[in-house]
Amino acid sequence: MYTTLISVADLAQLLSTPTDLRVFDCTSDLMNPALGPQQFAETHIAGATHASLDEHLSTHGGSVAAGTAACGGRHPLPTREAFARWLGSVGVSNTTQVVVYDRNGVNYAGRMWWMLKWCGHDAVAVLNGGLQAWTAAGQPLATGAATGETTARTFALAPSLVTLVDTAAVVGRLGQPAQTVLDARGAPRYRGEVEPLDPIAGHIPGALNRPFPTNLDDNGLFKSAEQLRQEFDVLLAGRDPASVVHHCGSGVSAVPNVLAMELAGLGRQALYAGSWSEWSNTPGLPVERG
Repeated sequence: MYTTLISVADLAQLLSTPTDLRVFDCTSDLMNPALGPQQFAETHIAGATHASLDEHLSTHGGSVAAGTAACGGRHPLPTREAFARWLGSVGVSNTTQVVVYDRNGVNYAGRMWWMLKWCGHDAVAVLNGGLQAWTAAGQPLATGAATGETTARTFALAPSLVTLVDTAAVVGRLGQPAQTVLDARGAPRYRGEVEPLDPIAGHIPGALNRPFPTNLDDNGLFKSAEQLRQEFDVLLAGRDPASVVHHCGSGVSAVPNVLAMELAGLGRQALYAGSWSEWSNTPGLPVERG
């Protein structure tokens, strides 16, 4: 069972043998939602199914109060029940090994990895290096909008394997040693110099900054566990890794940091999925710049 990363060679081996396996291409684009399906149609791993950030990995028009969303922000999580129904509809059962990838530096594949853990499914792994590594290795590709086998199956929810926190929880521990907020956005957005998407520029007071691409090497692969551990140790500067709450703009690009800390042997920390988009739209919350 693969639960964090899977290499190109290992995925190729799984695909060549009779295995309960589903592969999902999570390629997306925040500024142009139509681009993800278009890029999938142009090229994808043979047999993969496209998972859209906006259509499948988020919900729109729902609310936490109504019980139709699990968080706020620009990309609200659907309920676990709604996501489980979609998983079953695209051929995922509780025995399925799921592999997710994108061509965006794990930005969107990480979201689906986390959501499956959230639904209690441990057998999900991110393809290390994404589509670029698969293509460079000369592995089979396909074109067109057709998806892989999607015979409906039953996916039953299990106890969550990750921790989801809301705005109230973050506010309640703000400034306390029991919470270390880690912001995955780019440094200019973190510092409040620019804000292309949300109404207020800046960051949660006291938050540390680790832009999510920092976890990858020049080849688009995750850095070694040892290097990741060293970098996080420097960033945390003695803070307890278990105190970390990850966030970003809308709860998507924070997940590569979640995965990287797990690869580094530092455990699996909480995700504030509403992130800056929910924080900056909540009246009265403090903002820090610089």
